[in-house]
Order: sequence, then C-alpha cells, then structure tokens
Amino acid sequence: MKNEIKTQLAFRRYPSTTALQCFETAARHLSFTNAAQEMHMTQSAISKQVAQLEEMLNLSLFYRTPHRISLTPAGKTYYLEVLDILKHIEAATTSLMSNSDNSEILKIVSHPTFCSRWLMPALSGFSQAQPLINLNIKELAGPFFSEDQNVDVAFLYGDGIWAGMESIKLFDEYSVAVCHPEYLTEKSPCTHNLDNCTLLQLSSRPSAWYEYFRQQDISIDGTFVGPRFDTFHTTISAALLGYGIALVPLRLVAPELRSGALVTAWSYAANGRGAYYMSYPLSLGNSHKVKVILEWVSAYLEKSNEHKKDLNFIL
Repeated sequence: MKNEIKTQLAFRRYPSTTALQCFETAARHLSFTNAAQEMHMTQSAISKQVAQLEEMLNLSLFYRTPHRISLTPAGKTYYLEVLDILKHIEAATTSLMSNSDNSEILKIVSHPTFCSRWLMPALSGFSQAQPLINLNIKELAGPFFSEDQNVDVAFLYGDGIWAGMESIKLFDEYSVAVCHPEYLTEKSPCTHNLDNCTLLQLSSRPSAWYEYFRQQDISIDGTFVGPRFDTFHTTISAALLGYGIALVPLRLVAPELRSGALVTAWSYAANGRGAYYMSYPLSLGNSHKVKVILEWVSAYLEKSNEHKKDLNFIL
C-alpha cells in the first residue's frame, strides 16, 4: 500500500500554467471568446485547454449552453484557488526579476499606524543609502506570532518577548488625550465630569481610558461609551474631525500637536504597559541586511531624539 501511494505521488499530474491561465480568464469573463482575445489565442485553443483541465480533474468546471457559459460549484471554488495561485506566481516572478542583481529583500512587518507615522520617516533615505537592499513592508493589524510570519525584522508593541525572536527596545510608550481645538470650547471637558465628553475607543485596548485616569488617581464611575475604532490612525482622524477625545501614543500624534491641528485635552501623558521594539529572528542575528537596518534605526533614534522634545512640548 505504501509503495502504491508513493507511486501515485511520484506520477501525479499537475495542470500547466497555460491551462490555469485559460481557465481563470474564461471564468473571469464567462466567455471563451473574450478569454481568447485577452490571451491572444483562438477560441478553440482556450476551449481545448479548459477541456483538458476538466479531464485531468475529472470534474466539470463550466456549464455550457449554445449562447453562454457559467461556473459550476466546483468551478467557482477552483477559480478562487487558481486566482490565488496565479497571483503568487506573478508576485514571485516579478520579485525575482526586479531583484536579480545580487540584491537582497528585507521583509519587515509593523503595526499599521506605527508604520506610516514613525517607521516611514525613520526609513527615509534608506533605499538610496542601501541600493542592494529592497524593502518589502507588510502592515500587521492583529497580534504577532513569529511562527506564522516570514519576516526579517518586526516593529512591534508589547513586552519584548516573542518566541524565537531577539528584541531591541526602541522607546517606551506615553499616551496623551487629544482633540480638535474647538472641541475644548464646545464641551469644556473636565476629568471629574465626563458627561459632556465623547471618549474615542480603540478596540484592541478596551481598558486604556481606565488606566489613563487610574494613573492620575482619578476615580471615574460608570463605563466609557464612545465610537470604537480598529486602529490609532482612524482614531486620530476621528479626533481631527471633532468626534471626541482620543487617547493615542504621543509619538503617533506629535505632528498634529506641533501644528495645532490637535491639542491635549488634559496635560498628562500616561505611561503604557508595553514599549515599542525592533525584533528579528534569532537565526538572522548575523545577517548582513538585518545588521544594516538595526544600525540605521539606531542612528535615527540617536539623531532625532524627538521623544524628549515632544514630552517637553506637551507637558
């Protein structure tokens, strides 16, 4: 039995990329004629490729009538899978062609708002200084699980402990309550009476406002009710539009505070439970590209030193 299974696996047939492309195009257009025009093939050639694919799969992928075709249930399922496969092939091919000059790809993951508001400025000029290292940056909306990520460097918020990763602390987190300047005039917020205030909520930090007031030894009865958002980016946008007061990390909102687009509702910066880290797999400790970005970010932190300036500005 084991030998039979091995034989089956060894001689298993796979469809050609041409057959998959013909099927995907026909399924997208629901027309062999239109598929033929896009693929620069004849209609009969498209039809033959799809028929051979169906024969190999021993499944019908299309319902055929004299005037139209439509996907069978199996065809609909297979179409989504094939579309994903072709996208991966295209991405892999494009990546290889664009990086065939002995350059390296540096795969980075980062939380979305941190990526756009801190990491992008920090990496400004990196590609010009390191032309043989191409950045591939992925935004990570949810929790980070190192075993699920194909990553060289991760910029994360937390306690600095992730399985199989070495972490370098970048900076602590200080959160400030911010709002549109006119919101203060309209609502006259007071930490002891929040009845007239709308406190914007972040879904991933449901107890953030309680912690903010607890650190100031301010007792607040009841629960906080307000619009809830998935990211700091959207929360900041809501504050800019006058939705209410947002509690966000100072580093992520410093530009708006400097420009006056937002102001602090209360002069207090809450110390977060976690910090921001730059982490990389232990196996890449001697990797050239990892060493280069570690040095770059460290130099940026030393040069900018903006957090102390921001704290002084706010407090």
